Amino acid sequence: QDEDSGTEVGEGADEWAQSKATVRPPDQLELTDAELKEEFTRILTANNPHAPQNIVRYSFKEGTYKFIGVVNQLAVHFSQVGNLIPKDSDEGRRQHYRDELAAGSQESAKVVISETEILEEEEEPKESEAEAETEAGSQTDMPAAEAAEKVNEEELMTPKQPKEQKLTNQFNFSERASQTINNPLRDRECQMEPPPRTNFSATANQWEIYDAYVEELEKQEKTKEKEKTKTPVAKKMGKMAMRKMASMESQSDDITKVTQAAKIVERMVNQNTFDDVAQDFKYYEDAADEYRDQEGTLLPLWKFQNDKAKRLAVTALCWNPKYNDLFAVGHGSYDFMKQSRGMLLLYSMKNPSFPEYVFSSESGIMCLDMHVDHPYLVVVGHYDGNVAIYNLKKPHSQPAFRSSAKSGKHTDPVWQVKWQKDDMDNNLNFFSVSSDGRIVSWTLLKSELVHTDVIKLKVEGSTTDGLDGLQLHTVGCGTAFDFHKEIDYMFLVGTEEGKIYKCSKSYSSKFLDTYDAHNMAVDAVSWNPYHTKVFMSCSSDWTVKIWDHTIKTPMFIYDLNSAVGDVAWAPYSSTVFAAVTTNGKTHVFDLSINKYEAICNQPVVAKKKNKITHVQFNPIHPIIIVGDDRGHVTCLKLSPNLRKMPKEKKGQEVQKGPAVEIAKLDKLLNLVREVKTKT
Repeated sequence: QDEDSGTEVGEGADEWAQSKATVRPPDQLELTDAELKEEFTRILTANNPHAPQNIVRYSFKEGTYKFIGVVNQLAVHFSQVGNLIPKDSDEGRRQHYRDELAAGSQESAKVVISETEILEEEEEPKESEAEAETEAGSQTDMPAAEAAEKVNEEELMTPKQPKEQKLTNQFNFSERASQTINNPLRDRECQMEPPPRTNFSATANQWEIYDAYVEELEKQEKTKEKEKTKTPVAKKMGKMAMRKMASMESQSDDITKVTQAAKIVERMVNQNTFDDVAQDFKYYEDAADEYRDQEGTLLPLWKFQNDKAKRLAVTALCWNPKYNDLFAVGHGSYDFMKQSRGMLLLYSMKNPSFPEYVFSSESGIMCLDMHVDHPYLVVVGHYDGNVAIYNLKKPHSQPAFRSSAKSGKHTDPVWQVKWQKDDMDNNLNFFSVSSDGRIVSWTLLKSELVHTDVIKLKVEGSTTDGLDGLQLHTVGCGTAFDFHKEIDYMFLVGTEEGKIYKCSKSYSSKFLDTYDAHNMAVDAVSWNPYHTKVFMSCSSDWTVKIWDHTIKTPMFIYDLNSAVGDVAWAPYSSTVFAAVTTNGKTHVFDLSINKYEAICNQPVVAKKKNKITHVQFNPIHPIIIVGDDRGHVTCLKLSPNLRKMPKEKKGQEVQKGPAVEIAKLDKLLNLVREVKTKT
């Protein structure tokens, strides 16, 4: 037995001694001990890996689809609605009381059952004792009271069977609702009598219509006669009565009551229509100017045109001195073979689609000017030699003042008009220049224009001997003039012969100075707004020249390869000016940046045939307006390079003002003067 047992133990030991071969999965990595000991920390986050990260929803506020960054990471695995009731609540107390009542009724029932069983058991031993006494008579058992106690103990030891209670259904619930009393609706009705009606019928014949017209004319004549005989007080009373009658009548066709509201609505509609242009006007600055070498551009904004002035050239432009968005446009024709009507239009940048004021004239308008102190007065010069004054406060088609052949009108076209300061008697007055060689001063009296000839232009050295030894002078044809900004009596006059005369209001016979300026007609002359000695002229001989009025030769000459229609100084700098040519280009110069050529040379009209006639700078905003011979006026914004201001140096404030502008231009002129003195 020992041997057998020994062999069995040895076999078991061999099995345990055998090393267990570990089974490796085929894709397990072979790592070194150092790599196995390396710890990798993993952070558990509350993010749901299955939550989508690319939800896109439509944003009604911005009108585009927007990416939703915040995603709900909550994942619900199980949810159950509970019906727990707090013990302290009324419902909890009620249920607890109900459970106690149920438990008390069960205990009382059990006590009754146990008492009945004990009584039955007491009776059974009595019968058994009687039988035992009769049968055996010798055996005596324990007393009946002890037996009853034993039975009672056994009953108490048995576990109580709880009475099955019907479970309440948790889905049984009752709704509590209350209904409010709705107020009864009341109907209010009223009854009115219909207005009286009458049927009218009649036949209209030609003679009846004629009779009605005759009666109406007779009534009008009678009312006129009555008005003549009435006293002024009676007239006033009659006017008041007429106004009341007019107010009583229904004026369904009269739109004068809503004119102001209609104008505001029209401007609002236009502002919405041209919203992008308005935004460019206010905020756009050409960022490309930073990369350009001191060159600038012109950004087209609004284009102003009117069907009534379609075939008329723009012959004059002028900004209103008080309202910076309002400008006047004169329409006429420079072709003397195609002379027709003229128009005066006043546009506002707030409403580019239609002019604010429209005035028409029989003769073409060649020039205009707006009064500085009374911006509602516009003076115009006509091709037929007349001058007229329009009052914008009384927008009638006829001018408030107009010259005539009796009051000394010009015999040739009026090429330029300029308002002057009020005279000694505080009367308004203006000057005009014409091809007839007369420079005339016009004064506005109560109801008429009074003229005074200031100078009669004569070509020097052109006197010829006529009959009986009379000397005949060749008349100089004035085309443009400009008054000095500070010296009131001094002014310049350009002529068709290409000469510029410096004149005085005091001397009517002689010129203060004469400049052989151009080879063709002088189209415009203009004093510099800052420097009192400098003026500029342009001509159809393709040149723009800048002069010092104390020197007879020009300081700067610029050839623009086409006839120059107009020039204008910039109001913000003494060295910036713009010129327009008949080939449709606008040239902007800044002498402080480049003395030799324009820093902006840009075509601004659609067709090459369009000739640009006039240019004007806005006094406040960085914009210019140009007019062409098709009746269109284009508004252009100057890029930042065209209105460069001096850069701020560290620790130094930039000096601004007229003195700085004068010094800037003087610095350039001194260079030219030094060269001229050396030569």
